Amino acid sequence: MRRLLAAVATLALVTGGAAAASGAPAGPLRESATHPGIAWGKCESAGLQARKAECGFLSVPLDHARPGGKRIKLAVSRIRHTVADADYQGVMLVNPGGPGGSGLTLSVLGDYVPHGAGAAYDWIGFDPRGVGSSKPALACDGDYTGYDRPPYVPTSAAIEKAWLKRAKGYAAACARRGGDLLNHLRTTDSVQDMDSLRAALGAEQINFYGFSYGTYLGQVYATRYPDRVRRMVLDGNVDPRRVWYDANLDQDVAFDRNMKIYFGWLATHHDVYHLGRTGRAVEKLFYREQQRLIAKPAAGVIGPAEFTDVFLQAGYYVFGWEAVASAFSAWVNDRDPAPLRALYDQANPQEEGSDNGYAIYLAVQCTDARWPQSWSTWRADNWRVHRRAPFETWGNAWFNAPCLTWAAKPGKPVAVTGRGVAPILLISETLDAATPFTGSLEVRKRFPRAALIEGVGGTTHAGSLFGNACVDDAVADYLATGKLPKRVKANTSDKRCAPLPQPDPSAAAAKRAADGRGELQKLIAAH
Repeated sequence: MRRLLAAVATLALVTGGAAAASGAPAGPLRESATHPGIAWGKCESAGLQARKAECGFLSVPLDHARPGGKRIKLAVSRIRHTVADADYQGVMLVNPGGPGGSGLTLSVLGDYVPHGAGAAYDWIGFDPRGVGSSKPALACDGDYTGYDRPPYVPTSAAIEKAWLKRAKGYAAACARRGGDLLNHLRTTDSVQDMDSLRAALGAEQINFYGFSYGTYLGQVYATRYPDRVRRMVLDGNVDPRRVWYDANLDQDVAFDRNMKIYFGWLATHHDVYHLGRTGRAVEKLFYREQQRLIAKPAAGVIGPAEFTDVFLQAGYYVFGWEAVASAFSAWVNDRDPAPLRALYDQANPQEEGSDNGYAIYLAVQCTDARWPQSWSTWRADNWRVHRRAPFETWGNAWFNAPCLTWAAKPGKPVAVTGRGVAPILLISETLDAATPFTGSLEVRKRFPRAALIEGVGGTTHAGSLFGNACVDDAVADYLATGKLPKRVKANTSDKRCAPLPQPDPSAAAAKRAADGRGELQKLIAAH
């Protein structure tokens, strides 16, 4: 799905992890000398060291159907429980999404569960096969997200041809770099890795906390190993009916809606950003500026494609709304391109290995299920959706276009079912664009003992443990005692919470000004 890796970047900022959304390695680890266990040693990440984490490698078969064949290594971290052993509740595996997100540093997530409810678990972060510090890690072309690419919307045959050539070239680069690994990067491969990790940790069952694509890992694991699931939190749920071509088309419509909400927020704060007094006016300004950048990219590097990518983050989360707004305002009102470029560079590093997350994203999505093999099908579908939802549609199409010529053979999606699975907790905000709310309702339907918490009216994707007490306290209750909100009979959520709040830049500006005056008064008094 389009850039679910953004969730990883946000989590890394909040948890202080060292891994970036690109999936670039966090640094060397001490390798395991034994199998199937893990030789634990010192972590490279300063954040993990500060939390007294242990790190190591787990050796698993490249092809689980040939356990005696070639092996690969998964990078794993562990932060042990701090409660008495009598109160210990087992291992908690964590996945941040993607596919392609590095989860090695997310063993710190237990620190963010309220009321100390995370202290009863051993929190296990890991880089899935091909990701980050796991060996080998797949990367194909670190320059692929370079500056001033063709416009996303193919208004001419030349633009369409240029993007198809780029996508085919990237798929070919991955075929050269990936080798045998490319044929073993499906969700089902990672699910088997998770069960190998369970066995290596000496656990009969796992607990699991999955964000975004990680919810699909959880769904498939629970389907394959229902008796090995103890507790499971799935936040931002993938719709198992829509894997993956249709899911991306669903996203296009949802992101366009969320961007209209964002443009309305900008209009509400016209006194701060000076971008227009109505949402419609701000939206028109966005597309006008996007069109201008075709002829003259900002600072020679930020063209219409890069401009869209900068704004895309606002469709995922409320957290970055102010940063994007400030960059937009600086460009429109002062013709200062530096903030736009800084935001683009932050999300799109361009160096050797920096495309690891994207390469794995494609490797999983292109092979979990078959994509249409005719470009005419893609063209017709994306023009149809574009007419309704122009913001994201063609950017998303080109993001996924390497699947047209991907070297590895596709499999068949798992028929997800929650029969026989312990009670699990589902979370979603109503207007989540990356994983629309209908997906959470579908997962709830398939898992008859699940309960769904809804952040009513919110636009944030996979936002649990970010300070929403209504949601986070329910997570803590579930992890502490297994208690879930009471399941209702209707096809709806079981607990309704206010969403994560939209930022108030006016209030923030006033507070900063007041703080500045206070510091000035202290300085004067001191002298």
